[in-house]
Amino acid sequence: MTNDLAEILSQLQSGNLPPVDKWDPEFCGNMDLLIKRDGSWHYQGSPIGRQRLVKLFSSVLKKEDNHYFLVTPVEKLGIQVEDAPFLVIRMQLQVTKHGQVIVFEDNCDNQVALTAENPLWVKQDPNTGEPSPYITIRSNLHALIHRNVFYELVEIAEERVIDGQKHMGVISAGEFFSLGSI
Repeated sequence: MTNDLAEILSQLQSGNLPPVDKWDPEFCGNMDLLIKRDGSWHYQGSPIGRQRLVKLFSSVLKKEDNHYFLVTPVEKLGIQVEDAPFLVIRMQLQVTKHGQVIVFEDNCDNQVALTAENPLWVKQDPNTGEPSPYITIRSNLHALIHRNVFYELVEIAEERVIDGQKHMGVISAGEFFSLGSI
């Protein structure tokens, strides 16, 4: 058992990412780079097979308005993202003295605890009704939660009434996160 939420958050935030939010270089043009909905990265139409390269690129990813960029202190290149730039591929429950905390891991080895600061939300396709769950990974960058992980969440979900409507949801870090109304 981990002692508390602060300890978990401290461990997760120990990754040293570049301070891309502080960088505002000149725009240098667009790069033929696409992040697909399935989490794969493609350069000039071909998948990037080296995960270390994908991790490097993801560490300098920045979103401004609805546009994505790879940035350095002196360059800013536009890229395309089909849905969300990251894909949650694993989750684990950690038990603290104050209750459970759900920790997600994405396809670029980012780990994030489900908290009020990094919330989960679900969008439903208006045509099919299919749910698409997301979580904030860092700043304004989000991850789509893979279907298998979503099913794991459903397995631990509980029912709550919110504004007179029944919802299924999960509790993490003392907060209730709705997976959808029932």
